[in-house]
Amino acid sequence: MSRPVVLVCLAASLSLTAMGQSAAWQPNLTHQQTYTSHRASSADPTGANVDSRKVAPGETYTVLDVNGPGLISHMWFTIASSEPYHLKRIVLRIYWDGEETPSVEAPIGDFFGLGLGYYHPWQSEMLSVGSVKDLNCFFPMPFARHARITVTNEGRQLIKALYYNIDYRTDETTLAPGTLYFHAQYRQAQPNHGWTNKWKKNSEPLVNKKTNLTGQDNYVWLDARGTGQYVGVTMSVLQNQDDWWGEGDDMFFVDGAKKPTIAGTGAEDYFLGAWGFKDHPFSYQMYGAPIVGKARAGSRSSVYRFHLDSPIVFQSSFKATIEHGNANHRSDNYYSVAYWYQTEPHAPFPPLPPVAQRLPMLEQVGGPGSTEPAAPPRAAPRATTPATAPATSASRRRK
Repeated sequence: MSRPVVLVCLAASLSLTAMGQSAAWQPNLTHQQTYTSHRASSADPTGANVDSRKVAPGETYTVLDVNGPGLISHMWFTIASSEPYHLKRIVLRIYWDGEETPSVEAPIGDFFGLGLGYYHPWQSEMLSVGSVKDLNCFFPMPFARHARITVTNEGRQLIKALYYNIDYRTDETTLAPGTLYFHAQYRQAQPNHGWTNKWKKNSEPLVNKKTNLTGQDNYVWLDARGTGQYVGVTMSVLQNQDDWWGEGDDMFFVDGAKKPTIAGTGAEDYFLGAWGFKDHPFSYQMYGAPIVGKARAGSRSSVYRFHLDSPIVFQSSFKATIEHGNANHRSDNYYSVAYWYQTEPHAPFPPLPPVAQRLPMLEQVGGPGSTEPAAPPRAAPRATTPATAPATSASRRRK
């Protein structure tokens, strides 16, 4: 299906009514709009060409601080920093209507699907990374009274240049009752804790015959309270053990269910691939695996899935999880951001791990596999992977 056809279909079907909001997230181009367009930008206010901002270590810089009602339609960032893993050290936060705790909190790289801590191009309907470190978000973000976006440098070095353009619109019309607010939450397990390391292959009976009907010890993407709908996840994996990392099933628990309301057949199936991806990266509008590593310790992979066709609705609570191996036998590292819309207030987020704990590191967990990093993974077509992936070592101390 061509991109124009996809966009027409999405414009017709992915209304904000379907996402709990009041109008199509892409304005109807045949109808005259009534809102006023704005942009918050790092542009030089003098009219000269110094169009970026420096952000010192420990500094929080506010990129947007506006009153509503309004809607953020697009965010664009690009960053010049020589600090390794600066994508994991810089934190993006978004606050709605004067709330004290953010509705969006994630390392900026993870928010844009770069959970491995280095740049690689990929594309989807709502998030994309271009060929030269340009970060784009198209999630619609309505707000009734106020919106604030901050960028915090938790690294040790100066951000030499932070460029940004935040496109938003205001309207005299108040938000419709029941309008849902955008949320995004970072989580990680470094490592996951498998129930055994006495295995050599995923397929052996010790592993394959183990059952998990309740999601016990699953990796948690999201645990939300309130009324809303889950729209997707980005996840990156650093393997600590050999063999295919994705034997675990996705499990979703809606409104307090003790057993999965929705359950899947394997990680690659949830991310709409098949057969372990077979070393073939791909990147489409609502699903993909733009980084696919070999099935061995040290390999890196990145995957994503958006439920724009049918967000998973919840009335009181929602828990999105995935096994790490069959019945959670594997001990790989997972880094994820879940995206959803809900009424406020939201449940407290887990504390963001300190910087040193966010940096991807191989962990000595036992089981099959070396402790040396694998060769750089292949990237999706029309994308370029760095010539050398970030060095990792189980024996290296975190900075």
